[in-house]
Amino acid sequence: MPVTAKTIYLASPLGFSVESRQLLLPRYVEALQALGLRVWEPFARNAGVDLDQPGWAYAVSQQCLQDVREADGLFAIVNGTPPDEGVMVELGVAFALAKPVFLFRDDFRRCTDSDHYPLNLMVYAGLPQQGWESYVHDSIDSIGAPDKALAQWALG
Repeated sequence: MPVTAKTIYLASPLGFSVESRQLLLPRYVEALQALGLRVWEPFARNAGVDLDQPGWAYAVSQQCLQDVREADGLFAIVNGTPPDEGVMVELGVAFALAKPVFLFRDDFRRCTDSDHYPLNLMVYAGLPQQGWESYVHDSIDSIGAPDKALAQWALG
């Protein structure tokens, strides 16, 4: 029986800008796919939604929530001070469902009162207390690093 690739939900705010959607978002998708993962990218998955129809926002939110529920794990881009609110909700849902979560932050600004974490401590609540750094990526190149938790999970 063939092994089915794990599915990862890519939580990001990069689809709201044409430039980001065309230039940045594909780089993340490709890096995750290079690990053999099926990437569920919500802007692509909801591309057919008619924004002129009443109720479109609710339909998109429900589809994203369902995708987080059904995905095997979540990869969240948490740049910004604070990071995007929608990404934070998706991250919280994944934590509540005990999904494996991996973070990406190459933003050098700190957004916390903690001396230990660069963001609000709750962003790290679903990561291990020891070794949480292995779940955080600070460059696109690090996404495929074999010593990181994401690559070990994807290939394991």
